[in-house]
Amino acid sequence: MNRLADARKPARGFTLVEVLVALGIVAIALAAGVRSTAALTRNAERQSDLLLAQLCAENALVAVRLAKQMPPVGDNTSRCEQAGRNLDTTLSVRPTPNPNFLRVEAQVAERSSPLLTLSTVVGRY
Repeated sequence: MNRLADARKPARGFTLVEVLVALGIVAIALAAGVRSTAALTRNAERQSDLLLAQLCAENALVAVRLAKQMPPVGDNTSRCEQAGRNLDTTLSVRPTPNPNFLRVEAQVAERSSPLLTLSTVVGRY
């Protein structure tokens, strides 16, 4: 009689549907985690690119300010190496309504892709 009563008890454990639902939930959570990690990595790389570009642009603008003469009007492109990467820095010097000042813009690019642009006004000494 005990054997017959044991046979009628429902089996313990999870059904296949419950296991598949749980696996689906875990898969969605893992996919969201991977996506957010990729976004954080892209943001960190972009921040690093901007920092290196800012160093190049600031160095170019400081060199113009430290020069004892006004820079010639026009564009000038040079290479700037930062952290083993070659960045192109283009200095654009433009006149202003006041002849005692020039507008200088430094644009930094990597492989023709612009990263950062800084500008300043330089006066006669």
